[in-house]
Amino acid sequence: MTVHPLVHEIADAYLALVDAAAPGLVEGLYVVGSTALGDFHPSRSDIDFVAVSAEPLTAAQLAGVERAHARLAVRYPRPAFDGPYLTWHELAGSPAQAAPGPHVFGGTVRRRVRTGRTPVLWHTLAQHGVTLCGPRAQELMIDTAPGELAAWAVGNLEEYWRPWVRRSSRLASRPGLACLSAGGPAWGVLGVSRLHYTLATGRIASKRGAGEYARAVFDDRWHRIVDECLRIRDGGRRRSLYPNPFTRRADALAFTGMAIESARRLGVGRLPLGE
Repeated sequence: MTVHPLVHEIADAYLALVDAAAPGLVEGLYVVGSTALGDFHPSRSDIDFVAVSAEPLTAAQLAGVERAHARLAVRYPRPAFDGPYLTWHELAGSPAQAAPGPHVFGGTVRRRVRTGRTPVLWHTLAQHGVTLCGPRAQELMIDTAPGELAAWAVGNLEEYWRPWVRRSSRLASRPGLACLSAGGPAWGVLGVSRLHYTLATGRIASKRGAGEYARAVFDDRWHRIVDECLRIRDGGRRRSLYPNPFTRRADALAFTGMAIESARRLGVGRLPLGE
């Protein structure tokens, strides 16, 4: 697919910096996330990358990578260029078996984390990854076992989204107050809709794609909150569909709770035996 010229500009700058700092390290560079899913907004989206090397990074290579990303962040403070460093061997195996390793957040390299080493990233790279250098993403050996993706999605519903709804339902709390802003409802409604889509189809959707999917599969009573969250996702330039943020918050939490239950039921039938 065609990606935004800014993505190519930043990626080219990164490749020049990292090759100077750690020659020959990056054998493959791919973009995933909103960039690969056709939902990239230069003023609001990050650029999610996957950098692949033959072997885990040495201490000297890691120091070079840190210098490269620090310089890139000075040159391009936004959008952030974020993502993990992986090996070909790790991508060919289960993400659960991938060792903790470097992951970049906003120009800062965290040296040993598990962030991003999930079935979602493996499947996004295999299904939608855009190749910036190295072998084509669609030709890579990537472990995309559907049961692992379903198990991860169900786990994310239980471990992140149910607690998120509980916390956000208490108005006199930081999460509860955050749901009075535009970002809170969109985060919940579109985030859970993405998991519902994944459990229903075995594929990965962007936030916009998930909202469009939710509008198609859920009852008409939920159309207003989904449309509102899509409006927010697009930058909120049009007038809100809600008279006040309290009504919007209530609908967002009700939708998110309903969608979690629906997605959980879908997920049970997709879990590997023994889960």
